[in-house]
Amino acid sequence: MRMPNILFFQVDQLAAQSLRAYGDPICVSPTIDRLAAEGVVFEKAYCNFPLCSPSRFSMATGQLCSAVGAYDNAAEMPASVPTYAHYLRRLGYHTALSGKMHFIGPDQHHGFETRLTPDLYPADFSWVPNWGAEGKRDTNDPRTVLVSGICERSVQIDFDEEATYRAVRHLYDIARSGDDRPFFLQVSYTHPHDPYLCRKEFWDLYKHADIPLPAVGALGENEHDPHSIRLLRDWGMLGYKFADEDIRRARHAYYGSISYLDGMIGRIIDTLIAVGKDQETAIVFTSDHGEMMGERGLWMKKHFFERSIRVPLILYAPWISSQRVSELVSLVDLLPTFNGLAVGGDWENGVEPLEGNDLTMLLNGESSSSSRTIHAEYLAESTEAPMFMIRRGSYKYIYSSADPGLLYNVDEDPNELKNLAADPRHTDLVAELQAYIATKWDNEKLTRDILVSQRRRRLILQANANGTAPRWNHGESPGEQVIWYRGGGSYSDWAFAYLRPLKSLEN
Repeated sequence: MRMPNILFFQVDQLAAQSLRAYGDPICVSPTIDRLAAEGVVFEKAYCNFPLCSPSRFSMATGQLCSAVGAYDNAAEMPASVPTYAHYLRRLGYHTALSGKMHFIGPDQHHGFETRLTPDLYPADFSWVPNWGAEGKRDTNDPRTVLVSGICERSVQIDFDEEATYRAVRHLYDIARSGDDRPFFLQVSYTHPHDPYLCRKEFWDLYKHADIPLPAVGALGENEHDPHSIRLLRDWGMLGYKFADEDIRRARHAYYGSISYLDGMIGRIIDTLIAVGKDQETAIVFTSDHGEMMGERGLWMKKHFFERSIRVPLILYAPWISSQRVSELVSLVDLLPTFNGLAVGGDWENGVEPLEGNDLTMLLNGESSSSSRTIHAEYLAESTEAPMFMIRRGSYKYIYSSADPGLLYNVDEDPNELKNLAADPRHTDLVAELQAYIATKWDNEKLTRDILVSQRRRRLILQANANGTAPRWNHGESPGEQVIWYRGGGSYSDWAFAYLRPLKSLEN
């Protein structure tokens, strides 16, 4: 068999726990369910940074963000760092991207030969953090929950419709071209990312009374860890009590958004079948990070709790038997895995050590990584110092020089309510994990590097405010008016401007 095609679906802010393949009882996602039933489900998959851009950077490079200087949603990923698109292109693939990748900086391709759409968000330094003087942030507030429900149209819907249309047309273009190279097509959606809005068609797939409330309700300030308090304070949610109906409405729309993107994924797979490429194509499905969905009173991401950092990861290929893999894996494994799919395993890098491993070596019980350690970082806004997470065996340890440590036995305490870090029975384990972190990361140097990077980017952002600012987004000119968010004006006002349905449709 020649090198297979690879069709890679990435969605945004989808917690693994919200899918039937991972135990959810009500989610309506027949396309994803079928991929899971007939493919490989990685049961314990994690992102390496619970925030959009950095998660994608670590995933694309097979490296932790601290290693490549991609610290936050306004950090430029160096053009000199190869991505899976570069690796596959070197092997002879035609590489294409449709949808969101959240690249920051002038390089908007990073190895993709063809880019089919612009991005939803700014490619400049608009969202650079400012540790120690964050000020009032504009990207999240209580409207995230309060402004939720049925939506007839939004810019986010416009974007994902465009990504789907372009991907479908690209598959037809491949089929009628004379290009016989294998293809790598990444289709990247913004749903089910907040705002929690969905069209009535998908809202109606669920009975509102069936939508579950959080397993762990909002905690009091004295029950939260320091980072949770910082997040809630930055979002204007600390001490804010949402009504159960507001919470249920937001969660209902979140489920509806999953069903919506499931339908779009189905359209693309149907096209793959129509052009006769399905038997020679591997399909990979994942999310960049999870979504707290009101658990503990938290929403969105930016923490290391399971709902924020655990992601779905499904691999389907006609030549791979269906199975479930229980070993710990993470998104940095995708670069070596794509290469393993391309060459049939036993892939040799030959460039540099990578953080991730080729997951094809775990299939059919060929190998076990039960002692593997998964690494994650949070280096962006709403923190005072770098934050690190390691997941090893049953345990998860969260460390920051600014906060007390958090240790959870995730298998015995899946809701992460019992912090074992101060338990005398775990003193040796905590010491072992802290020593491991000190070896893995140079905290002091990383802190200095982040602060310098923030100052540099703020200076550039301030300079570019004088005169006409450059526009790095794909296919756009400086000053060009587009419907996507480009850093001018309030992000929240932009995000919550949507077309409401007629009242008759709501009843």
